[in-house]
Amino acid sequence: MTTTDTAPPPALHRDQRFRTFWLSETISQFGDRISELALPLIAVTLLAATPVQVSVLTALIWLPNLLGLFLGAWVDQRTHKRRLLIIADLVRAAVLLSLPVAYLFDAITLTQLYLVALLTGLGAVLFAMARQAFFVALVPRSAYVDATSKLSMSRSLSFIAGPAVGGGLVQALSAPVAIVVDAVSFLGSALMLRRIPVTESPPPPRRTSTLGLVREGLVLVLRHPVLRAALGCTSTVNFFTFIASALLVLYASRELDLSAGAIGVAFAFGALGGLAGAALAPRISRAIGLGRTAMIGVVLFPAPLALTALVSGSTWTKVAMLAAIELVSSVGVMLMDVNLNALLTAVTPDDARGRRAGAYSAVNYGIRPLGALVGGALGTTIGLRPTLVIAGLGGVLAVLWLLMSPVRHIRTLDEPVA
Repeated sequence: MTTTDTAPPPALHRDQRFRTFWLSETISQFGDRISELALPLIAVTLLAATPVQVSVLTALIWLPNLLGLFLGAWVDQRTHKRRLLIIADLVRAAVLLSLPVAYLFDAITLTQLYLVALLTGLGAVLFAMARQAFFVALVPRSAYVDATSKLSMSRSLSFIAGPAVGGGLVQALSAPVAIVVDAVSFLGSALMLRRIPVTESPPPPRRTSTLGLVREGLVLVLRHPVLRAALGCTSTVNFFTFIASALLVLYASRELDLSAGAIGVAFAFGALGGLAGAALAPRISRAIGLGRTAMIGVVLFPAPLALTALVSGSTWTKVAMLAAIELVSSVGVMLMDVNLNALLTAVTPDDARGRRAGAYSAVNYGIRPLGALVGGALGTTIGLRPTLVIAGLGGVLAVLWLLMSPVRHIRTLDEPVA
């Protein structure tokens, strides 16, 4: 164990480079929350989309993660990761701006919506692959959990304010026009990233072909006991929660008869749990251990989704019940994400971050479209409420991956490296 590993985490809020990166992520996250509400609402309200069509839209956003295997290997061979982050932001901004332009000419189609979902998803994958190495260049190892917590807090704040603002913008301006805000957020993120000075080391000489690098990424993830358990856990929980997420806006809009504004308010209040979870994750981890904290989060994240099927009553009763369910679920997802993401960063070799992220994301995020499509099929055949119950109860099974692995014994980031 080195002195660096045992030193207290540095004060990241005083680090100008990290603060700029943090601001960039915050701006982008707030814009994303608007699109996450606006895209399905365009499909539902303007194009009268069916449950299956809404599920296909969700699936297309995540489908490009299957290319992460190759993109991750390619990114590992690039020196300038910051440049790739900026390109990913600019591409997503341009693609999203096509929707309000088409709306002005009354030309929006489901096909265009599908293409926008696919291309923004591709930009997100490129950003995620390059972000891994960029994060490590900015943040010292001893501050991984703290930095991840701060970034997750921004994400949680975006879930608090983003849906409420997004719902209001959708009602006031229409869903396609509200998309402009997300496009502008990507432009703002790109400008922030451009201001961050960072020394990026050139990659080591290529030892094998791109396919060889892809294989190395897969072997690393599948053979490493911590990476394998984390992948099995997050893939399982993602499959089941995306069964629910593909249908949640549709369920709230059609079966609960809630307006866009009411849905946004429910999601915003529910997201307060994410802010609390992100803030508490480092403290709980220090108290009971990183592995145990992650396992608690894995259970708390999906379990409340089963209760969504019980929502009923007056409009504000339904909003309150939906908000309470989202609150508990949001605490869970942050306890899981903050700790597992820091752990993944700690156990990944520096020269394999892109291809590890690519291999991991190809499975972990690649399974999300499958979950969304299964959700659409189940929602059509057995109904939305029974489908939500299946999603919540099935997601809890993900904790078994961690229970049967070394992760449950890990207390600090030093242990898996020792």
